Amino acid sequence: MAQSSASSPPVPDEDVQAVERLGQARTRILGELRKVIVGMDQVIDEMLIAIFARGHCLLIGVPGLAKTLLVSSLAESLSLSFKRIQFTPDLMPSDITGTEILQDDPETGRRQFMFSKGPVFANIILADEINRTPPKTQAALLEAMQEKKISAGGEDFKLEEPFFVLATQNPIEQEGTYPLPEAQLDRFFFNVQVSYPAYDEEIEIMRRVSGTAPQKIQEVLHRDEILDLQNLVRRAPVADHIFHYAARLVRATRPNEPDSPDFIRNWLSYGAGPRASIFLILAGKARAVLRGRYHVSIEDVQAVAKPVLQHRIIPNFAAQSEGITATDVVQKLLDAIPADERLYERAAG
Repeated sequence: MAQSSASSPPVPDEDVQAVERLGQARTRILGELRKVIVGMDQVIDEMLIAIFARGHCLLIGVPGLAKTLLVSSLAESLSLSFKRIQFTPDLMPSDITGTEILQDDPETGRRQFMFSKGPVFANIILADEINRTPPKTQAALLEAMQEKKISAGGEDFKLEEPFFVLATQNPIEQEGTYPLPEAQLDRFFFNVQVSYPAYDEEIEIMRRVSGTAPQKIQEVLHRDEILDLQNLVRRAPVADHIFHYAARLVRATRPNEPDSPDFIRNWLSYGAGPRASIFLILAGKARAVLRGRYHVSIEDVQAVAKPVLQHRIIPNFAAQSEGITATDVVQKLLDAIPADERLYERAAG
């Protein structure tokens, strides 16, 4: 048995070895993606954390930042099936989930309805511009994300695991769109912000795209390995003081909490719910395991706080008038909440 952090149970040796293998696999995946993707290391890291924590991502970024290439390349490196759905105002729920069609049975000659599976039946789904389609179609995808199955004609069709949805939104266009309600945004594990490339990265992008064909992506992990590693993340131990820190961080986002900082009361209408606390722990586990560690640290929780919290807190008019974003609030909160492990170890003891 290997020893983990203080006040958490020991870790079986086979799990320690599996964690080390996943840490090595992460390095190889990053290497494969760098064959076709320039920069975006943090975005890739957050997507991997979400996949191994069994979560879904909402990707915010302007068009032309290679989001489709990134997701399809990631699917190749993980040897998973990939489908891209372009959301439009006329898209119907059956266009993504599937529909029943009338077919002739060659043996009996009778006609019967058969379910034809839609593009949601893949391991990795890129839901492009999800805010461009009406709420009914959005709800169909969100139900599939939550239930991991499709119901049609009184029958349930399970979606094959692993199942990961990456939905994109264009932040600069609001006309003719259907913004996701806050309750539906909460379904997404991470809100991943994709920014413009740095100067040197943009030069390298021009060289690559205008040059020869990109290198072929090699498979790093297979489906069964991914499922085993997802289970491994769930088994990763967490010391009590990490739970206390995550709870303190999330509860501090709620304006009505007596211990909330003054800037929270001044800038937020609503804070994050318990789902944020759960996702902080799961994301912290996945981040630690992906780095070859079998224990979670406060630094892991801090590193995932922005993608977990920034779509779960609602800035008020005062914050908007001052140009304060949800990301700014989370950063200020991380600076305000003490991260001394000894403080939380005493609380846990």
